[in-house]
Amino acid sequence: MTTPPGSAAAPDSAPDAASDPATGGSGQRRTLVLLLATGLLLIGLNLRMGVASVGPLLDEIRADLSLSSSVASLLTTIPVLAFGVFAFLTPILTRSIGLHRLLGAAMLVLAGGILLRLHPSMAALFGGTVIVGAAIAVGNVAMPAAIKQDFAAHAGLMMGLYSMILGLGAAMASGLSVPLSHATDGDWRLALAVWAVPALLALVVWLPQLRRGPAPRRSPVADDAEFGEPTFRRLLTDRVAVSVTLLMGLQSLSFYTMLTWVPTMFRDAGMSAAQAGWMLSFSAFPGIVASSITPGLARRIRPLWMPVAVAVACTSGAYAGMLAAPAQAPYLWMVFLGLGQGASLSLALTYIVWRSPDIHHTGHLSTLAQGVGYLIAALGPVTVGALHTATGSWTLPIVGLGVLLVAQLVAGVAASKDRHVLRPAAVPAPAE
Repeated sequence: MTTPPGSAAAPDSAPDAASDPATGGSGQRRTLVLLLATGLLLIGLNLRMGVASVGPLLDEIRADLSLSSSVASLLTTIPVLAFGVFAFLTPILTRSIGLHRLLGAAMLVLAGGILLRLHPSMAALFGGTVIVGAAIAVGNVAMPAAIKQDFAAHAGLMMGLYSMILGLGAAMASGLSVPLSHATDGDWRLALAVWAVPALLALVVWLPQLRRGPAPRRSPVADDAEFGEPTFRRLLTDRVAVSVTLLMGLQSLSFYTMLTWVPTMFRDAGMSAAQAGWMLSFSAFPGIVASSITPGLARRIRPLWMPVAVAVACTSGAYAGMLAAPAQAPYLWMVFLGLGQGASLSLALTYIVWRSPDIHHTGHLSTLAQGVGYLIAALGPVTVGALHTATGSWTLPIVGLGVLLVAQLVAGVAASKDRHVLRPAAVPAPAE
């Protein structure tokens, strides 16, 4: 699992003012920085759409293709599994073509995978789903490194905006997929294909960044002696890295499990398909608010673990409501769910940046946290679906998710400590 120097965290080369926002006059620089930030956020907007659009249409897909529940659930499980598997390819790809070119390529591949699902065959449907997951995996890992490189002085703000835009993309896809299907006379394939348009738009806005090629091989610097070369083997023995990875994995398990099964839970409670899909979409709005403000609050609130505890408490409130009376106060449960999951996601992503002393470490920690984390997350939807099938009830699955929240709390408290990875425990991380 070890990667050589020059990984996903290494900065891209920037030969001129057109490709480097740090050069040029002040007016030109502001324009380039704004264009760069807009491009990054548009890429972030697409890193959930290709997956979140499937859940609300799962019953229609299953009925049209005569799929069993377990096979249909693979359409939401495969992308999460791909997030983990393909994350480990990101350092290799970054060394080959550069961080910014890789993000552009990810958008092109993402649009291709989404459009492939238009073809009326099972192979195209599942193959396109794998491609979508692979493209998003690369984007997931590369985005924190890109933000650390291009917006180091405003990393907290940008990670908050990035987390917020992830939630917005999921909300748009989950909320509009059913109406799009109705608008196309029940054509769920066309409803899914629409989400290639935002990916292509992001690619167009990102075109100026494609001039930024791969960085030269990274030479050893003083940080290596102080922090240690951030190989995956060393990170796996570092408490900070492990805690960030577990937090990423457990909060993602919660998110993708609920993304897959909340509409079914509500439909089992008597809601229509459109209303159940809307409830899932609605949960993203409080999530967007929580994602945008949590990184800023996490720097100011003491003790540092308090935001983690509040996020877990909100999520547990949603679980309790869905267990006791899902149809009685659905908006309240979705507010709790959105606040808890939005805050947890933004904390997990921001800790990747904050717990890294430099861009080099950010890329390695991002690869580990999201690679291993999403492999953990992939177990959630399948396991919950199997427990529901075995028991005929949502009680045991939701209780199981509640137990995992305790582990998420422990990991989050450890990740909140103000230390860098591979740094002696007695030396705190410098404030950003």
